[in-house]
Amino acid sequence: MELQQMRYVVEVAETNSFTRAAERCRVVQSALSHQIARLERELGAKLFERTSRRVRLTPAGAAFLPAARQCLDAADRAAAEVAAAVGEVRGRLAVGLIPTVAAVDIPGALRDFRQRYPAVRISLRVGASENLVEQVKQGAIEVAFLGLPTTARPEGVAAHELGRDRLVAVVAQDHPLAAEPAVTLRRLATEVFVDLPAGTAGRIQSDLAFSAAGLSRDVAFEVTTADYIARLVAPGLAVAMLPSAYVPQLTGASVTTIEVTDAPARVEHVAWSRVNLTPAGKAFLGILGIPTTGSAVETG
Repeated sequence: MELQQMRYVVEVAETNSFTRAAERCRVVQSALSHQIARLERELGAKLFERTSRRVRLTPAGAAFLPAARQCLDAADRAAAEVAAAVGEVRGRLAVGLIPTVAAVDIPGALRDFRQRYPAVRISLRVGASENLVEQVKQGAIEVAFLGLPTTARPEGVAAHELGRDRLVAVVAQDHPLAAEPAVTLRRLATEVFVDLPAGTAGRIQSDLAFSAAGLSRDVAFEVTTADYIARLVAPGLAVAMLPSAYVPQLTGASVTTIEVTDAPARVEHVAWSRVNLTPAGKAFLGILGIPTTGSAVETG
């Protein structure tokens, strides 16, 4: 069993096509098909069902795929560790972030990182804080930028607090509240809201604030990105609550922000795994001036 054979299997599984997989691997299709057939003979099981219209994993293929990915990740990690030992940082850097990250200039940090470590391939994944923490634990991403209520901390990972912020109300420019200098949660509770999906950390901080005040609200719209929250607020479909430090990033959105006198706060963290942190991940945290030993806190 060879690593290249595993790469071929992963590519076919991801593209559902031997042709596209061969193109991505930069080999002729016959060579890719031959190597997968050779691997299937060695394993004694078919990994793919092939028809004239589609390619899909067999149960044996579905069982093989996660282990194949782990082997490839381990091989890449081994190569990166050797390179780091001789002073070169390469490999991959997968960064996860919430849609409203504001405590760090991510594009600026990535620019500085790329200038210093051009051999590293970078991927960005946007998601909810709790999902990003799980991906850090699993080794799918090296570094994650999170936003959590003040009562919560990332669990099971190393973490460093980046900053604290309060939520502000975001309304359409012609909304009756737009001229107010400040507003209370009780007044906002009479409005229709757009917010992140129920159960996500970004949503929970607002839900807890209204609940603690003995209030309920109507969240008629749920979206997964803060930019789209603003797009629903601008025409007056709903109001929202977003971190004050993030709102200036809503370029082009015709919205107005209002202070909320009893607004909830949130804490932004950066999280990583002390066990699986790659040289590229450590270097990226170094660009940000974040220690990975000593003052870093491991939670959970």
